[in-house]
Amino acid sequence: MEHLIEKRIYIESYGCTYNHADTQKLITLLEAQGCTRVGPEEAEAVIINTCTVIGATERQMLRRLRAFADKELYVTGCMPLAQPDAVRSVCTARFIHPDTIRDRYGGVGTPAPGAVGIVQIASGCLGRCSYCITRLARGALCSASADAILDAVRTLAAGGAKEIQLTGQDVSAWGRDIGETLPDLLQRIDDIPGRFRLRLGMMNPATVLPILPDLARAYESEKVFQFLHLPVQSGSDAVLSRMSRGYRAADVLAIVSAFRERYPEMIISSDFIVGFPGETDTDFAASLKLLRQAAFAKVNITRYSRRPGTPAAAYKDLTDYVRKQRSRALLAEADRIYDDYHDRWLGRETPVVVTEQKVAGSVICRTPCYMNVVIKEDLPLGYEGRAVVTARKRHYVVGELSPGQV
Repeated sequence: MEHLIEKRIYIESYGCTYNHADTQKLITLLEAQGCTRVGPEEAEAVIINTCTVIGATERQMLRRLRAFADKELYVTGCMPLAQPDAVRSVCTARFIHPDTIRDRYGGVGTPAPGAVGIVQIASGCLGRCSYCITRLARGALCSASADAILDAVRTLAAGGAKEIQLTGQDVSAWGRDIGETLPDLLQRIDDIPGRFRLRLGMMNPATVLPILPDLARAYESEKVFQFLHLPVQSGSDAVLSRMSRGYRAADVLAIVSAFRERYPEMIISSDFIVGFPGETDTDFAASLKLLRQAAFAKVNITRYSRRPGTPAAAYKDLTDYVRKQRSRALLAEADRIYDDYHDRWLGRETPVVVTEQKVAGSVICRTPCYMNVVIKEDLPLGYEGRAVVTARKRHYVVGELSPGQV
């Protein structure tokens, strides 16, 4: 970053919340070095924070790098860590290691657009998933200290953040390398003064299971959104074994049941990979069954794509046709579940907090279970009130402020 002093810069950021937090930190650092953000045409230097989780994303990254190959180009994120040769094949660029960004920034928390803050509680993971290239980029689990996380939450809360996102490649693994656990951390955060809620990031079922009772209890706090992101990837035990995920489908249902018994309206989100090598019709039927049984209220569906350097890259791929058909079938079932969930909210009143504004005259709010509510008014960021759900869309609901509120 020593070359980025008093320059006009343009930045593009891709991928997960963890990546976007690095981008926010990088912006702060570069502004302190006299840089100013401009559009791509006026930029003297371009920075791309990359993701390479699936093949389609990798291809998109390479297109963006080619587009700026004639600029002074800097690349950070997962791609230069996992696939440096692929980057060099399309452009000449300087690499910025993500660790350099966090070391120079000096903290694990950062404000994000709107009334949102992000705290990077850990990098890396304990998993050995056979298909995952992110593991090659981020390495073994490295948890931030509890004190660093608590300091970041205090700072963000004092600065007016209403939603604080705890992020990592596997949030439920936090502390396993330093002799601590996520529920203990959440208990300590609960003691921090302020009106904010935590949005806990992605959790691998394999690392949720050892802490399940304590984790479920931790969600009783009013400082935690009743939202769980639990990527299951497949409902077939045979496929899960080939994926090296470390759990069975029954374990996923046990986790879902433990949370739903306490929090019936809780939004549980998941990820599925369809068309993993060797997946049979019976295996895919098991994924559909698991989706129905768990009734995930949000699902990210990915068609399997081979990632270089992973054990699964040696397996024989299914045809594109099979992957596409299974993806469409799973999506259709997921859409039905979304609609059923949102239908249950029509006409009901719920607390809301305004966290974002993307369009003038309209704001995005969150409910205690992290449902996305759009209210077509110019409300200030951080506004807290109550709203009645008046309509539903596929991925959000529309609300109006309850009578008597301004």
